[in-house]
Amino acid sequence: MTHLLDIDDLTKTDIGSILQLSKKLKVSQKNKSDLPLLSGKTAAMLFQQHSTRTRVSFESGMYMLGGNIVNLDLSTLQLNRGESLPDTAKSLSLYVDAIIARVSDHSLLEQLASSSDVPVINALSNKAHPCQALADLLTIYEVFGNFDVKVAWVGDGNNVANSFSLACSAMGIDLTIATPEGYSLPDETISKLESSGASFSTTTSPKLAVSNADIVYTDTWISMGDEDKRAEKLSHFNGFQINNDLLKSTDALVMHCLPAHRGEEISSDIIDSDRSLIWTQAENRLHAQKALMVHLLNPNFDTNHKK
Repeated sequence: MTHLLDIDDLTKTDIGSILQLSKKLKVSQKNKSDLPLLSGKTAAMLFQQHSTRTRVSFESGMYMLGGNIVNLDLSTLQLNRGESLPDTAKSLSLYVDAIIARVSDHSLLEQLASSSDVPVINALSNKAHPCQALADLLTIYEVFGNFDVKVAWVGDGNNVANSFSLACSAMGIDLTIATPEGYSLPDETISKLESSGASFSTTTSPKLAVSNADIVYTDTWISMGDEDKRAEKLSHFNGFQINNDLLKSTDALVMHCLPAHRGEEISSDIIDSDRSLIWTQAENRLHAQKALMVHLLNPNFDTNHKK
């Protein structure tokens, strides 16, 4: 059994299979011919934090594949009355085929996974966002036809950056991370990237990072839980906004995982421009997560539609 707590829980072969299936499922959906690949399967969704794209894409995707979703309100679970998380995980494992969890503290996912007899999928934690990374890889592959691209991450070395950098390492994408001092990727991730032999570099200069990039990627500077640090963080990110001035010397396309704070980390005109891949990324959350669920819950299915 495989849990997905971060993108490096998947091998390069796993990721390749998921992306190929994502493409097939995207075509089948466009043709109104969804495959019931998860018929009889049920997933529990356990969300501590706000969500738009993740919640709706998982729920819609499961229904499209013939399965069911149980949305759990933490305030009504016995967790709210003192039951331990391991006991909750063991109980849920008796009723559902997967647990999809969005949590404030990554250690809660680790507790769930250690006690669950069904796959646990990280729908976002303070450390990682692997489902977003899968959608990002799908978007890049659709646009370029391969992963021989140069990507610049400009902004905070946050959970999305963490998972995306590991995804780039797995697929051989050349990545430059530009962050202000004090906002770099975690040391653990840097160590993994360096030991992998990936084409990876860091800088504090956004202009240097984007100068040779095919894609420029950013995310909000104020992550969930960081609202009380807003004024402090904004003062540190001066010059890191993705706008026409920063991109004037490059034809790079632009990615953002959303939600965006227009006028902060990215200007509105860039979001709505022809160089934006942002809405393709958002759509691909659905297709990548459908393929991920099939990969985890129906592993005998292959991309030739054979059981």
